[in-house]
Amino acid sequence: MLLAGLEKGLEEKDVRMMSPLVLAYIGDAVYEVYVRNFLVRQGRATVNDLHKEATRYVKAQAQAEIVHVLEYELTEEEWTVIKRGRNQKSATTPKNAELIDYKYATGLEALIGYLFLCGKTERLVEIVKRAIDIINRA
Repeated sequence: MLLAGLEKGLEEKDVRMMSPLVLAYIGDAVYEVYVRNFLVRQGRATVNDLHKEATRYVKAQAQAEIVHVLEYELTEEEWTVIKRGRNQKSATTPKNAELIDYKYATGLEALIGYLFLCGKTERLVEIVKRAIDIINRA
């Protein structure tokens, strides 16, 4: 079954052993889905409008800003995941972002991936809601 295993998280110790870039890979997709869901529920009219609006939330600069605002709201464990993602050497270089923003964005995506894979859905939703709120206030 394609969706087998999604109903519960993985063992936290196993998720901790994953590469931060693997966590960021899944976190990027999860965050994108939450943002798209939020925008669709806001009643945006066209796919083009949805796409333009989504970029406000998912671009590296915005994600870096989210990390800086959330820093003191995160647990030590969550901040450790962000730092691991931020400090990981990536094979790609940012096209339209400052390197430091790109690194912090990778950290945020790693945290989202970590929470998702551990099945910490309540905390995941809390952080994504805060992220959306932070960008809406910017």
